[in-house]
Amino acid sequence: MGFKPYETALRDEAIKWIKEQQKVDILVGVPCYNNEDTIRFVVEQIGEGLSKYFPELRKAIFISDGGSTDNTRENALKAKIPSDVSEIVTIYRGIPGKGTSLRAIFEVAKHLEVKAIAVFDSDLRSIRPEWIKYVVEPVLNEDTHFVAPYYKRYKYDGTITNMIVYPTTRALYGKRVRQPIGGDFGFSGKLAKLYSDKDVWMTDIAKFGIDIWMTTVAINEVKSISQVNLGVKIHNAKDPAADLVHMFIQVISTMFDLMNEYEDNWTKIEKSVDIPLLKGVEDSPEPTEIKVNLKKLEDEFIDGFEQFSSLYRDILSPESYNGLRKVYENKKKGNGININSELWSLIVYDAAYTYHNWSRNRKKLINILSPLYFGRTASFISETIDMNWEQAEKVIEKQAEVFEKNKKYLKNRILQWKEF
Repeated sequence: MGFKPYETALRDEAIKWIKEQQKVDILVGVPCYNNEDTIRFVVEQIGEGLSKYFPELRKAIFISDGGSTDNTRENALKAKIPSDVSEIVTIYRGIPGKGTSLRAIFEVAKHLEVKAIAVFDSDLRSIRPEWIKYVVEPVLNEDTHFVAPYYKRYKYDGTITNMIVYPTTRALYGKRVRQPIGGDFGFSGKLAKLYSDKDVWMTDIAKFGIDIWMTTVAINEVKSISQVNLGVKIHNAKDPAADLVHMFIQVISTMFDLMNEYEDNWTKIEKSVDIPLLKGVEDSPEPTEIKVNLKKLEDEFIDGFEQFSSLYRDILSPESYNGLRKVYENKKKGNGININSELWSLIVYDAAYTYHNWSRNRKKLINILSPLYFGRTASFISETIDMNWEQAEKVIEKQAEVFEKNKKYLKNRILQWKEF
């Protein structure tokens, strides 16, 4: 097979397992790290789905662990799966992170000549056997190369997606992929090989940047992409005020890096279009409420503005900076934070433009953007506090439309810089 030490995410036990399997039709990968409470359930649902919906095909589950210090691997091995489904639990090799975990899965898919691959997060509490059918079947039937999830999520779950990744990705590349960092994807063997062969595994893509990278590469480099309705997503959700800073930096850095790589594509796109939403879960309840700390979000914005005000003046256009200062001054007078969609879209585009031309530590730039993300999230919470999921979703869609409208602002800034 031509494996060489340190040029693969696979350890010897995984390589031996691949040789034993020889060839597999469907591979389901589960990246995990310290998920002892949920991993067994996830693996059992996957095993049941594979056996029930694809009885005649060769199928396997690859649990790609990041060196968990709890009982994740032990509990994964305790999962009861049908006898016609192969399984391996192994620790990957490389930079710690979800991306390296998925790299191992891509490599396995390539060497086993897999027809269809699915990956599911290891903290899912809402996964059901039919999810495997919904994600895998369109790829197996060669209807699409890439399937993104479409969920009903609580309005304050997935704030990085809702506030910045979804509207920016939609505006840039013209495809309305609602959950570009959703975590649960299906893709073809051809796309898995494309992922595996790219030289990106010493970057943030090896960490939390992996999902936006997979989606962006698929949008730009394969002919057909789609999304499938998986109903309500229930998982170990995170409070945006407390848990998401590292993820924010890695995801947004990757998204901005990809803007450079695919600049010739996105600068030619004028508007977005829907992508096929495949039939999946038909009825689902209202998502379960997630507690968020609004005061902490507001405090993070205030502290960030006071600390980084001079840098914001350098990074943002005068109009954006003055608008942001007014938000800050209004909050200091005792009013709420109101970073509206118009101002927020210009702030994101100013940051993207600066990142595009920044020769210094780009991570620092994204880090000082995070208080503004907290401020926008606080604004969204205040606006939607009395709304249900469907009503809040309309606010998110209107925000995405604003990002599309103001895309010409970003294009003009970049063109002006190049001419200068």
